[in-house]
Amino acid sequence: MIYHFQELSSTNDQATQPSYHEGDVIWAERQSAGRGQRGHSWESEEGKNLTFSVLLEPTFLAPQDQFMLLRVIALSMVDTLLRFGIEARIKWTNDIYVGDKKIVGILMEHKLQGSELSRAIAGIGINVNQQEFSPKLPNPTSMALLKGKEFDREQVLQVFLESLMTRYDMLRQNQPERLIADYNSLLYRLNEWHTYALPDGELFEGRILGVEQQGALRIERKDGSECQFLFKEVEFVLNN
Repeated sequence: MIYHFQELSSTNDQATQPSYHEGDVIWAERQSAGRGQRGHSWESEEGKNLTFSVLLEPTFLAPQDQFMLLRVIALSMVDTLLRFGIEARIKWTNDIYVGDKKIVGILMEHKLQGSELSRAIAGIGINVNQQEFSPKLPNPTSMALLKGKEFDREQVLQVFLESLMTRYDMLRQNQPERLIADYNSLLYRLNEWHTYALPDGELFEGRILGVEQQGALRIERKDGSECQFLFKEVEFVLNN
């Protein structure tokens, strides 16, 4: 069921309430404390975009494989955009890009109950019809900017939910190999040489080879060595 609110502090926070169940969507026009990964806030013009959370209950999935859920969400988003004529790529770990511009942000949060992955909440922000963005944002774009027309936001949401159920069923039916292969084939900067930054500020040239099942990013350096990085262990250097 879709629950549509005018304002919430955060759709992810709302989704933690026990009254919601698998497949429920919490959609808010405004979030007073919306957030993205790395502690960033999420900015969205009211009435122009989609900011929502989807609740999943993947009790069939081992906790160490929780990155598979992010694969499912990211692939569903790429599938959705393609339905509207937009070819997108997945920027590890949780953004969707068109060219070098960000169109979607994803925030995954998980809840363990004992050794079971009892709940997962996917907070998603899609730039749909917004055409002017804060100069503080380095590289935003939107569906409207890319296609030169506005879109029905509810239709975009419905297409995403259909795509999500298709991809989620692949995971439920134990088809991780296909999800991993699809995810890797759609990675932003796959097999291209670019600059990356380590937490200490060191820069290096590398090319993305893929992502391991549990989420580590594989990058080859110019000297032929291969490194694996977890979340926050490496950053993309963007050309703005």
